[in-house]
Amino acid sequence: MSLLTLRGARLDFGGPALLDDVDFALDRGERVCLLGRNGVGKSTLLALLLGRLPLDGGELVHDPALRIADLPQDIPVGAGARIREVVAEGLGDLAAAVTEYEALAAEGSEADSARLAALGEQIDAGRGWDLSARTDRVLSQLNLDGEAVFESLSGGSRRRVLLARALVAEPDVLILDEPTNHLDVETIEWLEGVLDAFDGALLFTSHDRRFVQQLSTRIVELDRGVLTSYPGDWRRYQEQREARHAAAAAADAEFDRRLAEEEVWIRQGIKARRTRNEGRVRRLEAMRETRRARRQEVGAARMSVREADRSGKKVIEAEGLSFSWPGAERPIVLDFSTLIERGDRVGILGRNGTGKTTLLNLLLKSLEPASGVVTHGTKMALAVFDQHRADIDTASERGTTLQDFVADGDDHVETADGRRHVIGWLQDFLFTPARSRGPVSVLSGGERARLQLARLFARPSNVLVMDEPTNDLDVETLELLEERILDYAGTVLMVSHDREFLDRVVTSTLALEANGRVGEYVGGWSDWRRQRPVAKQPAPADTSAKATREAATTTPSKTARKKLSYKDQRELDALPAQIEALEARIGALQRKLADPELYRGDADAVAELKTQLSDAETSLEAAFERWSDLEG
Repeated sequence: MSLLTLRGARLDFGGPALLDDVDFALDRGERVCLLGRNGVGKSTLLALLLGRLPLDGGELVHDPALRIADLPQDIPVGAGARIREVVAEGLGDLAAAVTEYEALAAEGSEADSARLAALGEQIDAGRGWDLSARTDRVLSQLNLDGEAVFESLSGGSRRRVLLARALVAEPDVLILDEPTNHLDVETIEWLEGVLDAFDGALLFTSHDRRFVQQLSTRIVELDRGVLTSYPGDWRRYQEQREARHAAAAAADAEFDRRLAEEEVWIRQGIKARRTRNEGRVRRLEAMRETRRARRQEVGAARMSVREADRSGKKVIEAEGLSFSWPGAERPIVLDFSTLIERGDRVGILGRNGTGKTTLLNLLLKSLEPASGVVTHGTKMALAVFDQHRADIDTASERGTTLQDFVADGDDHVETADGRRHVIGWLQDFLFTPARSRGPVSVLSGGERARLQLARLFARPSNVLVMDEPTNDLDVETLELLEERILDYAGTVLMVSHDREFLDRVVTSTLALEANGRVGEYVGGWSDWRRQRPVAKQPAPADTSAKATREAATTTPSKTARKKLSYKDQRELDALPAQIEALEARIGALQRKLADPELYRGDADAVAELKTQLSDAETSLEAAFERWSDLEG
């Protein structure tokens, strides 16, 4: 039986329906990713399922005792609360029931026995007799200090607290809206492990393709008010979606061909009109109505980057660069040197708070180093994408329109395709003429990101600097941005936590590591991951994995151990983390295969899980053999 069910759901805010007679069911144990273009109503659909919005039609059905928790996309203000207090908010009425029960129980024989019994049943149903221990357990699992102040945390740490608040209620259904926002790569990987081990049903939205691939067992796409379900992961979704779209396009083309034939027939001369079949006329009218009601797919953005004349071969050279903030315990950068040449596409990686944007500003000479020197080459023309979008915030406060923001008050912009009217240019970035004449202040996060790209790409450049450009962009726009960067003849410096994006785009990676060290690696995120030194994970591992890891890292004495090359030593250092990740993966797959509900569904899904388990076990065996070879 489904945990949550929508039947004939309809929601309409005055324009085209956000939900048009939608059916949806979420089953126990499923991990469903909700996809769709920016603005189609994904967050609205989640709000409906959480019971925070009324339907215009249809019904939402679930057991009244169903426990639903969520992680919102926007981070709320904590008003000075401690982390423990914020997490305990997830217990909701249950905490209040326990408090009232304890107060009544203290009254002894004078207590309201009926009320006491009702409270006891409520606490039993919510498994609420160990609330304090439950809170402590979740704080420990997520590596959180319950006494720290919520407001003092970074964006990524706040999201971890909000996840703890959702998990402490031990929900049957967990709903997450863009859970990877503000998270660094290592925390995203840790989050994947936490959610993979969650035994309830999971419904989430995300534009992080690697995250979707790792977690989803089904993908549902919201498009023009209709939900379409695709069983399987991200790769299978892409295949099925392409086939479905091709079939839909062929059906639409055939319908339009028949409609055109009927329109020709109805417009024949007087003789034809006298003899025409009235039933055929009625069918034509019905076809016209069907064609008018057809909602066109949201068009794809058409980005082009305006490039300046070529820069010199040397773009940026740093020698002996060091920097630390006043009063900081550790340096951001220590004795770092690098050479960036024309055509390089450099990704910058690091945990939140390690100083990625600071390193970027040092390389751009926007920040003075404590020691060392940065040299720029000749004919550099910079275009900078600011993750904080300070220019957009200023324009919003001033009531600036989109067209004035992009064209600086002019009616035209110079682009890679020549002189364009600013309204036409903004249409390439999916802004309607009416929207383009409206204020910046009303834009959503995804629209702000597209507007910033529209402004950026109309400036001539040969060095493109992008600080978290993928935030809030839908998948289609992300893929188009990838293409434009790959086609760009200039140099690119980019900070991003999107693993798929980095793998597809960058040619080298700068990673901020411990104590001010900046490692330089050839390739993207996957290449860095293979070569990186072992780092402490953001949350503690399972005891079994920890024991295995400790056994795996026990080494012989230095006198008995052979001398390793630098490359082999780096590989050996990385093996414990790889072994731990493989063990966690195997455990998660085994839990899935042990679930009887799995075998009532798609047989292909069972076969796929067994294949994944076999592959993971083979990889684990190979990792242990490699460790043994290197240690021997």
